Amino acid sequence: MSQSTVLTIEALTLVVEEVFRAGGFSADHAAALGRVIVSGERDGCKSHGVYRVEGCLRTLKMGKVVPDAIPVVTADDSAIVRVEAKGGFANLAFEQGAPVLAERARALGLAAMVINDCSHFSALWPEIEILTDQGLAAIAMCPSYATVAPTGGTEPLLGTNPLAFGWPRPGKNPYVFDFATSVAARGEIELYRRAGKPLPEGWALDANGQPTTDPEAALAGAMLTFGGHKGSAISTMIELLAGIMIGDMTSPEALEFLGVTTIAPRHGELIIAFSPEKFAANRGQNAFDRAEVLFEAIMGQGARLPSQRRFAARAEALTNGITLTAEEMAQLERLRTEGLAAVS
Repeated sequence: MSQSTVLTIEALTLVVEEVFRAGGFSADHAAALGRVIVSGERDGCKSHGVYRVEGCLRTLKMGKVVPDAIPVVTADDSAIVRVEAKGGFANLAFEQGAPVLAERARALGLAAMVINDCSHFSALWPEIEILTDQGLAAIAMCPSYATVAPTGGTEPLLGTNPLAFGWPRPGKNPYVFDFATSVAARGEIELYRRAGKPLPEGWALDANGQPTTDPEAALAGAMLTFGGHKGSAISTMIELLAGIMIGDMTSPEALEFLGVTTIAPRHGELIIAFSPEKFAANRGQNAFDRAEVLFEAIMGQGARLPSQRRFAARAEALTNGITLTAEEMAQLERLRTEGLAAVS
């Protein structure tokens, strides 16, 4: 099978939503999941695109996520907004809590949102962009399950533990970065395995703690952090802030709860939003204008701002649609027709 299919963003979103509804998710969860997965495909991030659909359904089939959970958002006059995800995926919980977080951040200058008791599989940049679209800077982070060895270690202990940041740029795409604190996202290892390709050196250890370029051995062993001890320290910070501090699972606890790494991790998430205007108000300065001077200086040296390739892919998809392989289309159709029965 080699024929590809081109779908509009709207058409692919409808297909993915139908797949999730066929699997048993409520309409609200199916829509939220559809939006984030299609965002991955739209922006050329295949590791967070339709590849993730089966894993979400497998998580449900194994009874590790609540398909019709109704998130509960609570806020008082403090800077902390709390969202109880009630065992559902984090995407709907984030979408429902984000307006409250934004209101608190604009009023106070900064505010934090804690999402507890959720499953989270997706990239963080779609969440970050919801906040930058409202003129806010934002940071998001969460643990995962233990698949990464700390620097100097040989066994999985930390998660891939992503960290994302966004800065709004009025009239332009925001400045956004989103990266795992492991040397690569775990989904990238799986894509190498499926393609039958060796991993780059320095990505992983096998089950005996020895360096490996074999994706199968890497998935059975441990990934490594980016930047050696620096990535290891940042990953540990995320375990502390977005796990222990918010009263939710750390990556080792998530792995113990799930028992496998073939489904979505269970943990919490921490998001912090800032109002640049509020912070700069008493200095008589325009924070957005000053930021543009910095960005222009970076690009003036020929350097690329993070996410520029992603935004270019988005522009292409908006104009010409999203291309899926015949295999990807066949899998979506099978999942839509058979529901959870099609999930191994």
